[in-house]
Amino acid sequence: MTNSKSGNKTSVIRVEHFNAAHRLENPNWDDQKNREVFGKCNNPNYHGHNYDLEVKVTGFVDPQTGFVMDIKELSDIINSQVLDRFDHRNLNLDVVEFEHLNPTAENIAYVIYCLLRERISEAVELKIKLYETPRNFVEYPA
Repeated sequence: MTNSKSGNKTSVIRVEHFNAAHRLENPNWDDQKNREVFGKCNNPNYHGHNYDLEVKVTGFVDPQTGFVMDIKELSDIINSQVLDRFDHRNLNLDVVEFEHLNPTAENIAYVIYCLLRERISEAVELKIKLYETPRNFVEYPA
């Protein structure tokens, strides 16, 4: 019996958590339109979320290690690329990736994907699931 490259794919999922503030705003719109579209999320003094993040890597199990990916290595990459950058930050003011990008949950998930994809082997598939609230979450790629 084998679960190697000739076998089935397996997924490894790492769950993390971070807290961050943001404000949703389109700089090309006036204040009224921003309030109409983004509501409370357009608060000029920002607002925060307790984000839950699932990072899923899918691939074939390496017959030498028994891993799709070393979960400790995945954890270290998430910590250095995401948590150190986003946790207890104002995404609009403190995170360069959102200097010109509205920090919606969709865009945050995309940025996280890009940051991790640079550090994770292309031999595995990568999927991000970001919970902004327990009932609202996004996945990238879909």
